[in-house]
Amino acid sequence: FSGPFTDVVTTNLKLRNPSDRKVCFKVKTTAPRRYCVRPNSGIIDPGSSVTVSVMLQPFDYDPNEKSKHKFMVQTTYAPPNISDMEAVWKEAKPDELMDSKLRCVFEMPNENDKLNDIDASKPAPVLNTSKQDGPMPKPHSVSLNDTETRKLVEECKRLQAEVMKLTDENRHLRDEGLRLRKVAHSDKSGSPTALALRDNGSNSLPSLLVVIAAIFIGFFLGKFIL
Repeated sequence: FSGPFTDVVTTNLKLRNPSDRKVCFKVKTTAPRRYCVRPNSGIIDPGSSVTVSVMLQPFDYDPNEKSKHKFMVQTTYAPPNISDMEAVWKEAKPDELMDSKLRCVFEMPNENDKLNDIDASKPAPVLNTSKQDGPMPKPHSVSLNDTETRKLVEECKRLQAEVMKLTDENRHLRDEGLRLRKVAHSDKSGSPTALALRDNGSNSLPSLLVVIAAIFIGFFLGKFIL
């Protein structure tokens, strides 16, 4: 039995029947209160084997104390038509019984074994083996992208300001055109006032085209930034 013995320690005992007849077995111990044996008796068929679990109950281990615990496996050929196992052992003759004696040995793991167990219980380090699609970006490339982004944002703001300025100018020209058109209705078509109206109307057309172009530029730049 290998310690520590602060909990139940189990050892398996394998019994094999090499004969061509059924064999009855029984497991006995000198310390029945210290052990739990399952199964402690039974029948083994010819050429078969049975595993017996011997469970040692927790106790205070003293390395200076020698173990005096012993086990005995007693066997006998099973009679035909067996029905009562206890009757088999009571009626068996001494020369029909066979027994094997075993002495219990207690072992405590040494310090080196404990250290090895602790090291083995530690989880292995997990290596990050996942591959990236491309090389890691360098810090200066990240800062360069940020700088370009800020420049584009400032350029977009400047264009928007120009669009607003051109819009105000176009509104002013439109109001001026309406005023001149009213004056033209009151004058003759060949008067200097009518000629001035036509000149102002033709001059406002390029300004309107500039405003529309600026609006489209701002729209596309805004889509690119977002």
